[in-house]
Amino acid sequence: MSNMSIYTSPYPLLFIYIEISNHWVLIFPNYPFLNIRKMSYHQNYCSEYESQYYEPFTQQGSTSMHSQPSLRSIPSLTTQTDQQENRVHPIQHHCITTLKFHNSYISSLALCGKFLYTGFSDREIRVWQRDILTSEQSQLDPENIADTAVIAGEGAVKSLVVLADKIFSAHQDHKIRVWQIDNHETNYQKLLQLATLPTLADRATKLLLPKNHIQIRRHKKCTWVHHVDTVSSLALSSDNSLIYSVSWDRTLKIWRASDFKCLESVRDAHDDAINAVALSDDGHVYTGSADKKIKVWKKQHGEKKHFLVATLEKHKSGVNTLALSSDGSVLYSGASDRSIVVWEKDEYGNMEVAGVLKGHTKSVLCLGVTNDILCSGSADATVRVWKDVDRIYSCLAVLEGHGSPVKCLTLASDHSSNHSGNTSSYHLYSCSLDCDIKVWQFFEPNL
Repeated sequence: MSNMSIYTSPYPLLFIYIEISNHWVLIFPNYPFLNIRKMSYHQNYCSEYESQYYEPFTQQGSTSMHSQPSLRSIPSLTTQTDQQENRVHPIQHHCITTLKFHNSYISSLALCGKFLYTGFSDREIRVWQRDILTSEQSQLDPENIADTAVIAGEGAVKSLVVLADKIFSAHQDHKIRVWQIDNHETNYQKLLQLATLPTLADRATKLLLPKNHIQIRRHKKCTWVHHVDTVSSLALSSDNSLIYSVSWDRTLKIWRASDFKCLESVRDAHDDAINAVALSDDGHVYTGSADKKIKVWKKQHGEKKHFLVATLEKHKSGVNTLALSSDGSVLYSGASDRSIVVWEKDEYGNMEVAGVLKGHTKSVLCLGVTNDILCSGSADATVRVWKDVDRIYSCLAVLEGHGSPVKCLTLASDHSSNHSGNTSSYHLYSCSLDCDIKVWQFFEPNL
């Protein structure tokens, strides 16, 4: 119980802890109007952070993350007038394929070339051929088309990054794993585990010196190279030399991609769990947290450590996801306040609020950007497609069909299937807590 947070009240309360399905449930028998608080004391598939937007155990009369106020102080970028003036027409879209799973949902996605990599809530990683998934079939049996599958760690695979012939995966068991892609067969990939981070050598070299040990609980220490909670997100530097990881332990860590050594750890980077990380080509690192803040980090040339450049505060609840435009000049942040805030670089290189994209009715959980197209997935079970035309945004489509919150998505432009020079084609992959993968195709007129 030493790793649990203690919540106090001005009232003299009697409470009872009850263990149910690997959780402690806190009950106030004398005050039934208080929320029941569920707290995990070891790994499970849905953490207390995720329960903010997945689990409906807020009682009637209390405030849930779903009903938090959106950002009224920031101008909307999707007004009816904007759509009329710019003559933006709804795009053609349809669902090509649905893959139905029964025991676990997909918690992370990555695209690379002709393959789609998926990380599951039951610790499995699978590889799929994209041309099979986009073959205009309404439903496919996933067991008949899966190329390869591996299982590692405990709990969900939270993030995937592909680097050349390697895959880096972030896990709920506090580890990062590295996989070698065996590419000998043209249409088949086999994954072989190369390392678990931190590596044994990294741990051993840090173990002997007391200065490398940090206090993580009242009676427990570990070396600073360890994550001590779920590794929630990974990002790759523009030169492919560094891997950045963030965790619910509130740290940002930097790893060298060549030998997997941990080079730096930023402790207490946020006041609460860190959910997302994004990197721009100019070296800026963006981290989004349940503390409602986005922080900007940078390392000067020749320096060893990153320093805090700025703190971006506009969201009214936890930041769940971040995405950057291809040139790094626009940052998108999605949060449990149902809004997507658009940040743009000013003439001095600082991120300033340009406006907010409104439309989702529940938490925004995932974002994807390609060209001038932004896609957002939400706990309202929809995916929205947004277009940026000269910094004027419009919602072009609402993709409906999932039965539960959309956990992750990724998209890619499909130049080979364009109907003509006046239309761009995209494939969007979305995954929901209903355990489905849906593959969508939409066509954007080049106006």
